[in-house]
Amino acid sequence: MTQPSQTNSQSLLDRYLHAVRFWLPKAQQQDIVNELSEDLHAQIEEQESALKRPLNESELEAILKRCGSPIIVASRYRPQKYLIGPALFPIWQFVLKLVLVWVLLPILVVVIGPALVSASSRWQPAVWQTFSMLCTVLISTAAAITIVFAVLERLESRLRLLDRWNPHSLPPAPRTEKRPSRTQSVFEIITGVAGLLWLLALPHYPFLVLGPLAEFLKAAPLWPRFYLPMALLAILGVAYQCVGLFRPQWTWLPPAGRLLNTLLSLAILHFLIELSAPTQAGIWQPYVVVREGFENSAQCVRVAGLVNVSVLLSLVGTWIGLCIAAAVQAWRLTRQIRERISQAHLRAI
Repeated sequence: MTQPSQTNSQSLLDRYLHAVRFWLPKAQQQDIVNELSEDLHAQIEEQESALKRPLNESELEAILKRCGSPIIVASRYRPQKYLIGPALFPIWQFVLKLVLVWVLLPILVVVIGPALVSASSRWQPAVWQTFSMLCTVLISTAAAITIVFAVLERLESRLRLLDRWNPHSLPPAPRTEKRPSRTQSVFEIITGVAGLLWLLALPHYPFLVLGPLAEFLKAAPLWPRFYLPMALLAILGVAYQCVGLFRPQWTWLPPAGRLLNTLLSLAILHFLIELSAPTQAGIWQPYVVVREGFENSAQCVRVAGLVNVSVLLSLVGTWIGLCIAAAVQAWRLTRQIRERISQAHLRAI
């Protein structure tokens, strides 16, 4: 005669298998349930053999709990469906970060930056409009990239594109990151502090930039509005150099700091050059003017004109040089980021 505990145990097992069946694809329900039933009966027989008696209901319950809930067990037998699968997900994540950073950064520097420092009284609506446009661009860009990778995921599941690879096509192993020496960092800090002190002394000692010409020339009224941004830029340069000295393991900081410094310098130079453009009335703002008492000297006026032209040409040349430097620094920073992501991916594997 069948004991009640055995009957209850069998009923519990049947209920468990029935619950798993409910969550399985109809075409595979019977095969999977049979396979699962054989596995569970094997576990039961093994434990009964060890105990030398039939399992009671609580012992069978422990086996079923160890196996997992019916939904979890059924999910193991279902084909996994992803919008972007685990094979393409790291690539999607990398591309998404790369594109969003290179969309976000230029808009902040080129559009929002000038709007913030503009003398116009309507800069607030311009900034808000730019921010709204930025959000729209970022969302639409992220959605487009996700759709592209979702399509690639469907093609990959059919064509097995990732299986078609050649070991000889692997990228070269990343080079060991060389940390800047402390001597170099200290020298850069000393140079940066010296440049900052020179900049702070300029309003009181104009001969530091004009030399002997400071006797009859002085800075034009446009310079005071740029003095604070230039001083803050110099302080920023010294700050990231000090952080790099005490955190040499942050190898990303020097290229990132140089790139940020270069981009901000380009923004300041842009406005300095733009101010030299003549207005509709043919008036343009000079960089230096003749001091009081020398206005009637034709020679002093001619020298002031030559200095203004020289300053303008120097600013334009510096702007071009900084554009080239920004491109090189951005490329180096991108390469370093890619190498770090590649190393992280290899460690994860």
